[in-house]
Amino acid sequence: MKYQEEYMAIYEDFKANSKFFQAIGNETRQGILLFLIASGEKGARVNEITENAHLSRPAVSHHLNVLKDAGIIHCRPEGTSHYYYICIRDHLPLLYKANRDMENFLKVYYADRPDEASILEELGI
Repeated sequence: MKYQEEYMAIYEDFKANSKFFQAIGNETRQGILLFLIASGEKGARVNEITENAHLSRPAVSHHLNVLKDAGIIHCRPEGTSHYYYICIRDHLPLLYKANRDMENFLKVYYADRPDEASILEELGI
């Protein structure tokens, strides 16, 4: 099969990033992540997230657990409060590899289609 090596690299990348992609694939969790990003390094407490997301506390807790399970957020206790914050440092090498493998696929794919190769310039590749 043509492009087999490139497909397999991307396949492995998707498997390695599966939990990450599943966690961020939910619109509610995306909203929570955007709120946490806006909250800065300190993060936000569950009640702040609940208020912002307009969800019940159990629903927010569920979404936070999915994000924690995927390693996208962490929780820091401060006294009786718990602050949730973004921490994707562990995912960056895997996401970078996926990006590079997709870029490599595009270069190989469009090498066979020189009349369409201008798209690589448009994509900044």
